[in-house]
Amino acid sequence: MLKMKSMLVALGITALTATAWAADITGAGATFPYPMYAKWAEAYKKASDVGLNYQSIGSSGGIRQIKAKTVTFGASDAPLSGEELDKDGLVQFPAIIGGTVPVINLEGFKPGELRVTGAVLADMFMGTISNWNDAKIAAHNPGKKLPDQAITVVHRADGSGTTFNFTDYLNEVSKSWAEKVGKGAAVKWPANSSVGGKGNEGVAANVSRIKGSLGYVEYAYAKKNNIPHLALQNKDGKYVEPDDLTFAAAAAGADWFSVPGMALSIVNQKGATAWPISTASFILMYKDPSDKTASKEVIKFFDWAFKNGKKMAEELDYVALPDALTNQIRQRVWSQIKN
Repeated sequence: MLKMKSMLVALGITALTATAWAADITGAGATFPYPMYAKWAEAYKKASDVGLNYQSIGSSGGIRQIKAKTVTFGASDAPLSGEELDKDGLVQFPAIIGGTVPVINLEGFKPGELRVTGAVLADMFMGTISNWNDAKIAAHNPGKKLPDQAITVVHRADGSGTTFNFTDYLNEVSKSWAEKVGKGAAVKWPANSSVGGKGNEGVAANVSRIKGSLGYVEYAYAKKNNIPHLALQNKDGKYVEPDDLTFAAAAAGADWFSVPGMALSIVNQKGATAWPISTASFILMYKDPSDKTASKEVIKFFDWAFKNGKKMAEELDYVALPDALTNQIRQRVWSQIKN
């Protein structure tokens, strides 16, 4: 809990589901990008005197709220399909790129010191590998003394885009996972020893508390709370660690307009330095909003963030969208919104 409070102080905010800014812009959803939106909003408030009230409640909650029209924008790491967007009269665009990381509470191991493949990671989350000294883990960590300690899986208890991203990756790298569990914002976690946490915040707190635990969070939560992560073998067979450079490498070849609604998955991408569980976080808005003034303010906020927020993104190990892509978003997505 003390570590979580330190994170909040570092971000200059007082609560994770409420903000200290004037409620001039309202949004809700993904916890994945929340540290980034909080930092942008703080700077934007100083620059424009316009505040942001963003509720960090999870992607599923954000989708529910935008569909209920209780907020001006929704945020989700699990993008909606083109068909669903059309049905509800919504547009969707990526706002930031980051990475999901497997995190551990294992005494004696520094961040990135312990290595696994995607298939081994899937087995750990399935519970078929249930102890830290399992031979399959040891095979990728020669010379490391692994403890005879049970693995407790920590997962999201709420509907989550981070879960969607993480299970999308496990689905790609493990046939067994794909057949028995699948992917989604919420799945039935098969490991016998497992604990749920609400939001990235809850998972980070539980991993910090439970000895021998294994969870998954957006990288900013691991970094701010000093939670060690695993190194992962990527599609090119290289062991890599998470940071803004490896997330950018995964997104480098993305063709965002190749799928309806820009709903592109960038997990398990090729590239020697690509982090295999990279993702974008998406914004949902109405094409014909009931409050056009509020909708216009949301666009102003993200326009400012795209132009001025790159350095702030880098400081939190997110990846800002390239200018060429943000220009396309202005021309091809925002132009559909009637303000």
